[in-house]
Amino acid sequence: MIDRYEAAEISAIWSEDNKFRKWLAVELAITEAWADMGEVPAASLKNIRENAAVVPGRIHEIEKKVKHDVIAFLTSLEDSIGKDSAYVHKGITSYDVVDTALSLLIQESLAIVMEKTAALQKILLEKAMLYKDLPSIGRTHGIHAEPITFGCKFLIWHDEMERHAQRLLRAKEITAVGKISGSVGTYIHFPASGEERALQKLGLKACRVSSQIIQRDRHAEVIWALALLGTGLEKIAVEIRHLQKTEVLEVEEPFSRGQKGSSSMPHKRNPVRCERVSGLARILRGHAAVALENNILWHERDISHSSAERIIFPDSFHLAVFMLDDMIDIVNHLAVYPDNMRRNLELTHEVYFSQKVLTLLLNKGLARQRAYELVQEQALKSWQEKRSFRELVLADPAIRAVLAAAELEKIFSLEDLLSGVANIYARFAENR
Repeated sequence: MIDRYEAAEISAIWSEDNKFRKWLAVELAITEAWADMGEVPAASLKNIRENAAVVPGRIHEIEKKVKHDVIAFLTSLEDSIGKDSAYVHKGITSYDVVDTALSLLIQESLAIVMEKTAALQKILLEKAMLYKDLPSIGRTHGIHAEPITFGCKFLIWHDEMERHAQRLLRAKEITAVGKISGSVGTYIHFPASGEERALQKLGLKACRVSSQIIQRDRHAEVIWALALLGTGLEKIAVEIRHLQKTEVLEVEEPFSRGQKGSSSMPHKRNPVRCERVSGLARILRGHAAVALENNILWHERDISHSSAERIIFPDSFHLAVFMLDDMIDIVNHLAVYPDNMRRNLELTHEVYFSQKVLTLLLNKGLARQRAYELVQEQALKSWQEKRSFRELVLADPAIRAVLAAAELEKIFSLEDLLSGVANIYARFAENR
């Protein structure tokens, strides 16, 4: 349910306090790198390490005057470390700190999303195995096609989540970088060797080349991966919504004791959580468009991306984690109605055997168009008149002229139609 969403995790990562702590971590790593190169006295480094303090209220107070968040942050550090503040932020520019710290925030957030994606993968595979042999009608264009097993749906979703996990991993790898290369990325006041030292302390690698910022195609890949994950979650949600229609009712999302579906109609049990996933997925896709635009900046950098990123990064991670938690709970507690699946299978009086009849006629040497016309005529009659397709086929003299009754009866086997499913599941044996 909603209360399963652990908002504190993402909120803590993207809180202003944590942002400032990450800025301080980057500044300390740079100061330590200077010390390693003999440019900062040991006593000063000790003072900075032990006493540098993040005081958000003081930072805000200073920012109101200077109108620059990083300058306000640096000015506030002087309160706690005094004259040794001269060794902090030496030879670097604001976005050496801000962008490197952003990478750290992204790494932490992606770790949570990847953990929850793996949890959903596991549940989907469990459900796939549970419903491996449960027959249900397959639908194309929303219309009955041929039978599948209900487990195949979960197997498809599980397989897709594995691809999302791979994309998230790539996004994590491609943003595990920092830059401490100066105002236009040319290492004028801080050496590349120092950058490597500092970033190693932070668990990051250096960009091979940067301007004033880390290039935003990396960040766009993160938001794109989250947006694509959102489409996967929405795919599951939309399927549940369709299957929960009153006329279908093969599944229902969880409906808790005391829950209400409508202010006016007490009987209502609506797929509101799946609908919510669909709505939130749209926002994620919108954020992806913004992230793509952010890659297009003037020269060595302009600031048009900054304001947008303050929204799309925390928001996208909040949405992804919320949607994952919701979908984990929905799938885990999904109500499944096998009797209704059986009823729906019987709605069309076995017309889903039409391709089996067609293939048998073709195997006997009948021309494809003639064979198709013969089968379609009886299939449409079965559909429109609600009569048994099997009986109509057996009574058709043109079909019987080619096929014996025993041959026809043999192909009307649901087990035979589902015989290929075992081969599909064999491909996932190693996932169990």
